[in-house]
Amino acid sequence: MAQITEITVPDLGGASDVPVIEILVSVGDEVKAEDPLVTLESDKAVLEVPSPEAGIIRELKVALGDKLSQGSPIVSLEVADAGVSAKAPPTETAAPKAAAPEQAAPKPAAPESPAPVSAPAPTPAPASSTATVPATAGSTGLPSLSSTSGAFHASPSVRRYAQELGVDLSRVTGSGRKGRISREDVAGFVKDALAAPASSGGTGLPVMPEIDFSRFGETETRALTRINKLTGSNLSRAWLTVPHVTQHDEADISELEDFRKAHKAEAEKRGLKLTLLAFAMKAVVMALKAHPEFNSSLDSSGENLIIKHYYNLGIAVDTPNGLVVPVIRDVDQKSLYDLAAELAEVSGRAREKKLAPKDFEGGCFTISSLGGIGGTAFTPIVNAPEVAILGLSRARMQPVYEDGKFVPRLILPFSVSYDHRVIDGAAGARFSTLLGKLLGDIRGLLL
Repeated sequence: MAQITEITVPDLGGASDVPVIEILVSVGDEVKAEDPLVTLESDKAVLEVPSPEAGIIRELKVALGDKLSQGSPIVSLEVADAGVSAKAPPTETAAPKAAAPEQAAPKPAAPESPAPVSAPAPTPAPASSTATVPATAGSTGLPSLSSTSGAFHASPSVRRYAQELGVDLSRVTGSGRKGRISREDVAGFVKDALAAPASSGGTGLPVMPEIDFSRFGETETRALTRINKLTGSNLSRAWLTVPHVTQHDEADISELEDFRKAHKAEAEKRGLKLTLLAFAMKAVVMALKAHPEFNSSLDSSGENLIIKHYYNLGIAVDTPNGLVVPVIRDVDQKSLYDLAAELAEVSGRAREKKLAPKDFEGGCFTISSLGGIGGTAFTPIVNAPEVAILGLSRARMQPVYEDGKFVPRLILPFSVSYDHRVIDGAAGARFSTLLGKLLGDIRGLLL
């Protein structure tokens, strides 16, 4: 006989009150194990919750905009015994309808500020739609749009919009019935904050003008993905609050590349692809050990430096929905083959939206590699609260003058951006020089 099982939210890596942004099944649907049921949007990623087993959806226990935590019920699933088909007429239980924007019951909660994602800076969008103001005002004098919580009335869609912008809804005055907050109220609050003069605590930045580009020719409006919006918000915050310096350098990786190719067959036997990135990760860890200030974060007061004695590296991954930065832990304790395997596994889960919030936590330093695409140099944005980031560009064969003649060598351009509050120019140059030497002499990575 079939039995009814309640499917609940799995471990979210400590995250709670994560909103439901998509419901992917309906009552009566037959699902297989690992089929997605709902999509949740945490402050760090968009993730799908899969069904742990096959069966038929008998009841939906969530609606759009509901905020879920670990253990929250999602659906009731009719699971058939082995050898017995679970297909049966749907019960009369009706699926709860998604709450309409102005009909959802108020669920007071403090929107969390999105976590930063590092990548080459995108073109800023108009302030009226996606601009944000840094949430960390402590040492910068900039206003915080997300601080304390309070009682307010807003629909789930408005709450999501405010969360994307880092706006604390308790500070927004609602213009609707009984003080209900609308999307326009949130946008107006952001505009006022950006337009405020610096002397009164604002950024002093003028609001971007609204331009009708269709006057000049044919246009197309394409909505940003949720990850694009979160990335833009966090990069804007990092760019405004972190005084960036970028050190550009080169490494002769001819010997490294010979070593990599020599072990290519062995890696393939293990089902792995041994890439330059795994070597770069090992080199970065050795450089971080030699220069511990690069493996640190400022505390909330901005007066103390927290030195980390662990080595977790964020790796920027390009996905169809935008850039994400999962974290590879304990890089110093793993072999090149271990790192190659984990890079492939994490990148695959990132592209399939299978990453959990815990996969983005605990990073010390980030690597953004564009070598597979092209370019000679770029300025990566520091993934605060980290204090430095490495950008890898495409390696090219170049003539190098040695012993009275030019010889072809494989040269890798790279860029290190760092927080100038923590790292001065001399330290940045030393770190960059050491990193170049480590990449240039494979023996240094094996010691």
